[in-house]
Amino acid sequence: MGGAVVDEGPTGVKAPDGGWGWAVLFGCFVITGFSYAFPKAVSVFFKELMHEFGIGYSDTAWISSILLAMLYGTGPLCSVCVNRFGCRPVMLVGGLFASLGMVAASFCTSIIQVYLTTGVITGLGLALNFQPSLIMLNRYFNKRRPIANGLAAAGSPVFLCALSPLGQLLQDHYGWRGGFLILGGLLLNCCVCAALMRPLVASQPGGGPGPQRPSRRLLDLSVFRDRGFVIYAAATSIMVLGLFVPPVFVVSYAKDMKVPDTQAAFLLTILGFIDIFARPAAGFLTGLKKVRPYSVYLFSFAMFFNGFTDLTGSTASDYGGLVVFCIFFGISYGMVGALQFEVLMAIVGTSKFSSAIGLVLLLEAVAVLIGPPSGGKLLDATHVYKYVFILAGAEVLTSSLVLLLGNCFCIRKRPGEPRPEAATAEEEKLHRPPADTGVDSREVEHFLKAEPERNGEVVHTPETSV
Repeated sequence: MGGAVVDEGPTGVKAPDGGWGWAVLFGCFVITGFSYAFPKAVSVFFKELMHEFGIGYSDTAWISSILLAMLYGTGPLCSVCVNRFGCRPVMLVGGLFASLGMVAASFCTSIIQVYLTTGVITGLGLALNFQPSLIMLNRYFNKRRPIANGLAAAGSPVFLCALSPLGQLLQDHYGWRGGFLILGGLLLNCCVCAALMRPLVASQPGGGPGPQRPSRRLLDLSVFRDRGFVIYAAATSIMVLGLFVPPVFVVSYAKDMKVPDTQAAFLLTILGFIDIFARPAAGFLTGLKKVRPYSVYLFSFAMFFNGFTDLTGSTASDYGGLVVFCIFFGISYGMVGALQFEVLMAIVGTSKFSSAIGLVLLLEAVAVLIGPPSGGKLLDATHVYKYVFILAGAEVLTSSLVLLLGNCFCIRKRPGEPRPEAATAEEEKLHRPPADTGVDSREVEHFLKAEPERNGEVVHTPETSV
C-alpha cells in the first residue's frame, strides 16, 4: 500500500459492502469524531489559557480557527499524499502529528507556541486522518455507502458530547497542561484507526495479486471540467458561510434573553443529541433504492430546511422558542452532515474522489474563516442577534437554490454519458470471468453437417470445381 501511486483500489475489485468494511466504518466514525469535535472541545480550556498568558478571548479563539483552517485548507496536500503513498501510511503519520501537537502544547510558554502546536501540528494531523478515512469508506462501500456515510458522520456529535465534559473534567483535576497531555495520548487512537484501513487487493485467477492501475497525476484538476462538481463546490462554499454560525451564537443569544448559563449551555446538548440520530437516519433514507438517484435533490432540500430553520429561529422570543429551534436545526444539520460527502462521491465517482474532496475542503476553508467572524462583525454593529440568524439563513438558502438550479440545468448527464457508478459497475463486468454456457448436442450436430468444410471435409462449389 505504501507504494501506491493512485488513490483508487486495484482494477476489478468490487466494494465488499460489509465484512472488514465495518471495521473501516468504525475507524472512520472515530476519525470523524476527533476531526470535527476536537476544535470545539478545546474551547473549555480557553479561560485557563487567558489567565495563564494574560490574553483576551479573541486571542484564544484563534486556536479553534487555526484547527478548522488546517482541517479544511490542507485538502489538496492530503490528496497529493494519499495519491502518492496511500491511505494507511498517511493516516499513521497524521495520528502521530495530532498526538505530538497536543503533547508539545502542554509545555508551551506563550500563546504563539500554542498556535503552532495545537493549531498547526494537531490540525494537520487531523486533516491527514480525516480525508483518507473517507476515501477508504468510499472503497469499501457502494450499495450501502449512504448509510455508511451517515453512521460515520454521527461520530461528530457523539464525540462532541463526550469530549467537552471530558475536557472540563481534565481541566478541573490536572489543569490545562495535564489536560492537553492526556488528550494528546487519546489522539494516538487515530493510529489504531489507521491500522484498520486495510487496502483492497485484486486477485488473478492463478491466485497472485492483480495488476495495479497506471500512474496518474497526484492532484487531478480535471474535476473542474465537470460542471456538476463546480456547482457542488460553489453551493457548499456558500453554505459553509452560514452553516456554522447558529451553533456559535445560540448560547449567547439565550444569555441575551436573561436565560441562566446552565440552561443556555444545555441548548448545544439538545442540538447534539438530535444530530446523533439525524445523521444515520438521513443515511438510511438516502440508501433506499427509490431515493438514492435523487440524493442531490435531497441534499438541496436539507440545505433549504437548515436555512429556513435559521430564519424562523431569528423570531424566537424566549427559551422555549430556542429549544424548538435547536431541535429542528439538529435535524437539518444532521441531514447536511450525512449527505455532504455522499453527494460528492455520487457526482465525481471513485477515481476522482480523493482530488475532489481535497479541492472542495480548500474552497470551504475560506468560507469557514469568513462565516463566523462576519456574523460577529454584524453583531458588533447592530447588537441584535436576530440579524445574525437572518444572515446565516439567507446564505444557506442561497446555497440550496444554487445546487438545485445547477442540478436541473448542468449536472444532469446526457443520454449517452454513463454515470460514475454505472461506469464502475461496467468495469467490474469487464474484469469478471466469463460464465460457462451449456451447448446443445443437436446444435453441434447440425453445425457440423451444415458446414462440413470446417470439419476437415472438402466442399465442391463452382469455384473449387474449376
